[in-house]
Amino acid sequence: MSKLATQDKFLDFSDYGRTFGKLFAQQLTKTRFTPIHVTLLFGVSGLVAIYCILQHHYFTAGLFIVLKSIIDAADGELARIKNKPSYTGRYLDSIFDIILNFLIFMMICYVSETSFIFTILAFIGIQLQGTLYNYYYVILRNKSVGGDATSKVFEYKSPRALPGETQKSVDVLFRIYTIVYGLFDKTIHILDPNAYKVKTFPNWFMTLLSLYGLGFQLLIIAIMLPLNLIEYIIPFFILYSSLIFVIIGIRKNVITI
Repeated sequence: MSKLATQDKFLDFSDYGRTFGKLFAQQLTKTRFTPIHVTLLFGVSGLVAIYCILQHHYFTAGLFIVLKSIIDAADGELARIKNKPSYTGRYLDSIFDIILNFLIFMMICYVSETSFIFTILAFIGIQLQGTLYNYYYVILRNKSVGGDATSKVFEYKSPRALPGETQKSVDVLFRIYTIVYGLFDKTIHILDPNAYKVKTFPNWFMTLLSLYGLGFQLLIIAIMLPLNLIEYIIPFFILYSSLIFVIIGIRKNVITI
């Protein structure tokens, strides 16, 4: 099952790892590997990248950051190939993402001797960027005929476990998810509370929005590291966050309800 109907598909700059992710998932189709195993693997790739930053191996760190994005795409693809969607995988994926993001920024702060306050601001910024991307994207997915509706626009209570997972694991991961993402979700909903009423988002708008997707954020970091621009990463993402208001403004004034 595709995430979107054919007419709703768009050029997603943050999803550059999808092709390689599909190929990787296809190789695992007849193995005992589950989507959860793949999610754990992208977590390992992210930790290796963090260690490489600490050791000033910036080129290698960039490679593992890109590899993390590719593997990140593979877990969902494997779930679709094996027809085994799960809320456990969906929440675990998101929880790993925010933990790795935080650790990457903390390591950049440590190595580049950047202000801790600025680093926190940059981290909050990228989380709001990613939340805005996910907010509009999930709205589109839920309105797309035949699209993947595993993710919900508003998640107020733990969903019922799907076949192959336990309700307890779903409940625990849902609680963690709401703790680490709740404030970011509420902030974006407050900034654009009526977005869910839009019938659909045009492809050009979603392509513009994809510049805020996690994959593209990580790609920027992966490029800046080997170029020895590590001290500029934190300031860049603080300034980059200002586009949040531009994108929301476009949605409100151009893509009306």
